[in-house]
Amino acid sequence: MNQVSKTEAAPAAEGSAAREEELARREARALAMGGPEKLARRAERGLLDARSRIDRLIDPGSFREVGMLGVSSGSEADRETTPADGKVTGYARVDGRPVAVISNDFTVKGASSSKTNMRKIGHVKRNATERRMPIVFFGESSGARMPDNMGARGMGTMLGEDPTQYIRDRRTPWVSAVLGQCFGSSAWYACLSDFTVMRKGAVLAVASPGLASLAIGQTVGAEELGGWRLHQEVTGLVDAVTETDAEAVALIRRFLSYMPQHSGETPPRADMPDDPEALAKARATLEGIVPESRRQAYDMRRAVAALVDPGSFFELKPRFGRVACTGLARLGGRVVGIVANNPMFKAGALDVDACEKITGFLALCDSFNIPLVMLVDTPGFVIGIEGERRKAPGKIMNFMQALQLCTVPKLSVIMRKSYGQAYLNMGGGRNSDEVAAWPGAEVSFMDPAYAVEVVTWGRETGEAERARIRAEMEQDASVWGLAEINAVQAVIRPGATRDYLIDMLEFHASGTPIGAHRMATWPTTF
Repeated sequence: MNQVSKTEAAPAAEGSAAREEELARREARALAMGGPEKLARRAERGLLDARSRIDRLIDPGSFREVGMLGVSSGSEADRETTPADGKVTGYARVDGRPVAVISNDFTVKGASSSKTNMRKIGHVKRNATERRMPIVFFGESSGARMPDNMGARGMGTMLGEDPTQYIRDRRTPWVSAVLGQCFGSSAWYACLSDFTVMRKGAVLAVASPGLASLAIGQTVGAEELGGWRLHQEVTGLVDAVTETDAEAVALIRRFLSYMPQHSGETPPRADMPDDPEALAKARATLEGIVPESRRQAYDMRRAVAALVDPGSFFELKPRFGRVACTGLARLGGRVVGIVANNPMFKAGALDVDACEKITGFLALCDSFNIPLVMLVDTPGFVIGIEGERRKAPGKIMNFMQALQLCTVPKLSVIMRKSYGQAYLNMGGGRNSDEVAAWPGAEVSFMDPAYAVEVVTWGRETGEAERARIRAEMEQDASVWGLAEINAVQAVIRPGATRDYLIDMLEFHASGTPIGAHRMATWPTTF
């Protein structure tokens, strides 16, 4: 046996120690991010850094970083000043379930996109999709890195590592947080995600206010260009808005709790609520929620809260398309998607924003095997010049097609009224697997008051005759006619609605819980 002499072993030991020291140095550089001064300035403003955001999201100690030692592929000087190349990527667990995480580090060159860090994102995203893990994007970036992406060579490297970078096929849930200025890829991923939360003070736009001002020849502010009010109330690109980073992370954890790991499984079930007093109070709320006058408003969200498991309703886009209410909830422990008309706004008449909001929500639920519950109280679609200019007929048909493409169980409850095409869009006419109605529900081609005007248009009609016509129209619209021809499969008392839906979900969602996912590649914006 050959013996290694002490003189030969010493250089080997020294070499091993040097390599260990070099590894430790590179790891420490990556963990230091942009340095203590930049991190301190962020902390003073109440902002979490890229790694702190990950720590708040995940189960403690579960993060396994990928690409930690990556640096810029540019100049030699850049390699020493670009720890992790400005994007922290890896895998972790949230509530015990695996997830992939991508967190932009704004302290390193504004988290700008370059060849190395986009390769890191592509690697993690590809593996998360193939290994069936949700992906969480913490967005805060300045866009493409200059001058890396300038010129023909710079452009030639874009998407070279991941030609499917912006394909959204909904095989796993995607979640994004807009936590600072988000231009370029951070904006794109926010728009592609199933759930996007935005912190107040952040900006989501194609390009920075400075570049936008140059392009249009006038000064434009960050809030006007892409602030939270714009995206919460006008564009609908974000699902929720928070005051702080920590609140945004908490909402991400909550959203993921409703989601399956991937499209090939059902969402996790919770225990059935066991609080007889709370359930009795909820039944009483449902019994009295609808006013006697069909023209009197009420807030549908109260009905939703009373119907679903206590505290489980997670509303999405609450200030966009407010005539419709959409969100995730649990019924008897089972995750469901709620689509409801809200008479508090425009009497519940569906407008273009509501159509877009519902259509996107249908794509989410159908892709991840979430049964749909539709609560109906609408006079129809908003009619007028503004809607037509915004392509209302096309939006209505997008909504209709999306509903008919859905293969998850669909249950509708007509609570008060359902008129015109909206009757079909909200699940009537066999567009739901089961349609139930409350005893006072009305269904017709249009509101009886408007029907009288149409019938008597252009001729003199006395009040007695008009009253007779209206009474006839109202009688024909009663729920009993629907029940007699099986256009509704059940007439139920309001207080029995929760039990009815739980039972129907057991019948419809247990046999074929995985849908056909025909909306998996439906566009994320319309």
